[in-house]
Amino acid sequence: MTSTRTDPIVIAGAGHVGLIAAIAIGQTFENVISLGVVPEGNDKRTTALMVPAIKFLERIGLWESIEPHAAPITTMRIIDGTNRLIRSPTVSFEASEIDEPAFGYNIPNVTLTSVLSDALKGSAVKHVAASASHYHPTENAIAVEASDGSMYTANIVIAADGRSSLAREAAGMSARTWSYNQTATVLSFSHTRDHHDISTEFHTEYGPFTQVPLSGKHSSLVWVTTPAHAVELLELTRDQLAMRVEERMQSMLGAVTIDVDPQSWPLSGLVPTSFARNRVFLAGESAHVFPPIGAQGLNLGVRDVETLLETLPNDATDLGVSNVMSTYNRKRSPDIIARTGAVDALNRSLLSDFLPVQMVRSGGLELLRTFSPLRGFVMREGLRPGSGFRFSRKDAAQNQ
Repeated sequence: MTSTRTDPIVIAGAGHVGLIAAIAIGQTFENVISLGVVPEGNDKRTTALMVPAIKFLERIGLWESIEPHAAPITTMRIIDGTNRLIRSPTVSFEASEIDEPAFGYNIPNVTLTSVLSDALKGSAVKHVAASASHYHPTENAIAVEASDGSMYTANIVIAADGRSSLAREAAGMSARTWSYNQTATVLSFSHTRDHHDISTEFHTEYGPFTQVPLSGKHSSLVWVTTPAHAVELLELTRDQLAMRVEERMQSMLGAVTIDVDPQSWPLSGLVPTSFARNRVFLAGESAHVFPPIGAQGLNLGVRDVETLLETLPNDATDLGVSNVMSTYNRKRSPDIIARTGAVDALNRSLLSDFLPVQMVRSGGLELLRTFSPLRGFVMREGLRPGSGFRFSRKDAAQNQ
């Protein structure tokens, strides 16, 4: 079934979420316009996509092209790398415990961008390589002006235009923002020992130091630290940086060689007051921004797109009516607010020198280490919200 609307759906933004949204929505609806400049292939980061996001990419025909470049993550391990008085136990989460072959896969961003860009070119979606510069919402439509001077009268706009979203602002959705005294430094490296598909997150006094597997004896790294330390890391030679990485990892992967020079980004957070208003639906970083902990960012963005497909009625003449927007708000709010709060709380607990906070954090990790039902619940919830509760109810019913 396809929409009978005459005004198009405009997807604003051509990052990963915007491209996925354009491809997925273009498979269900006619007259879809993707508006934005696809990033050049110089993003040296990687993205860990969890199993639910992978299954969605399979549904829309993208995973087959991505899989050859992806590395599985079968184990996620947390190690206390602080020098504090109260230290937390090491906790390992095994995908096999919840009957999954892997939690997800780690993918170079350049690969992800290339596959999504090629898929968009091969779709029926019209792509305009210009950014939206002005929005003019009206009662029955929303006018969109692009940076190349072109104009579009849209039925709705999917705002995947990032944390400084013009569409969100034009629709009257304010956002609470905050910043952290932290910077994420990212790079890729090779090592002499096999990672065995294990991702290790060292918790330090300044934030997480997270190694994520890539194909072969290669890994990506997200090193969250102070802004001053991040500047120092960027000024090191590759050999000097390799020594720092190996030292921080306690040589668990052997000798390290830097494959991709580091890049860095300051950390911040954002949550809007609503996720749909005045014919604008938020997706990706226009709807949520938080530190790179637990591989939640793009996975949350993929769930935004999934929810849009579930919410938008494909037999309606107008997708921007109030009940459609309120449904999207209702579906996305709990997931986004809960994930943002959990990541923020965990990050702040790492930075806190307050002894009771350290005791609570240590006790919580010890409980996860020793109590397998709780560990299983947390793993399922980490993959998809609500799945832990559903499994618990199913398990209880089977035991009656």
